[in-house]
Amino acid sequence: MTSFLSDLRVYVGRIREFERGDWVVYLAWVGMMLGLVASTGGFLLTGHAAGVTFPAEAWMVPVGAAIFAVSIAVDTIGHRTIYKEALRGGEQLVHHVTIANGVGSCVLLCAAYPQRTAIAIPALVMTILSFIYSLIDEAFHWRRYLLGKSDRVEMWSHAGILLGHGTMMTAWWLWYFGGYQGVAATLRALGGS
Repeated sequence: MTSFLSDLRVYVGRIREFERGDWVVYLAWVGMMLGLVASTGGFLLTGHAAGVTFPAEAWMVPVGAAIFAVSIAVDTIGHRTIYKEALRGGEQLVHHVTIANGVGSCVLLCAAYPQRTAIAIPALVMTILSFIYSLIDEAFHWRRYLLGKSDRVEMWSHAGILLGHGTMMTAWWLWYFGGYQGVAATLRALGGS
């Protein structure tokens, strides 16, 4: 039995097998998530520098996004290499539906700042759908794992994905329900309304 760190090195080392298309997908996906970390964290740091006080849950948004980004950075290496063929079935579609709902929920939560009641409804529905489809995805992964067609690095990366996504979205919704405390003051400090 090899150590987890040894397995992780082998798993991450597969990045050397990437072809051009794999790099495009990898950098777009991981880059988008790192952009979410930078934009949410940057907004909070900008407000903080201007003397704005944010609730604790606001800070958990970029923390959760960072956990999510690191986890998908690892997971996607396997998806683009050793598990590429296994994903071509329904699992790849589940990923696309999950991503579409996850991205949509974040965009709508941002848009819900000035229009809280109307846009929050589809934002909440998309958040719930992103978690439902994440759980469907986990069923695919656990089935492959139990059949010996997956490994513990992939399974742990998925635990990180769920932890990061759950932390980020729960924190974001708590911040929203609390009235997005600190957002108005940060926008004023930036010269906005």
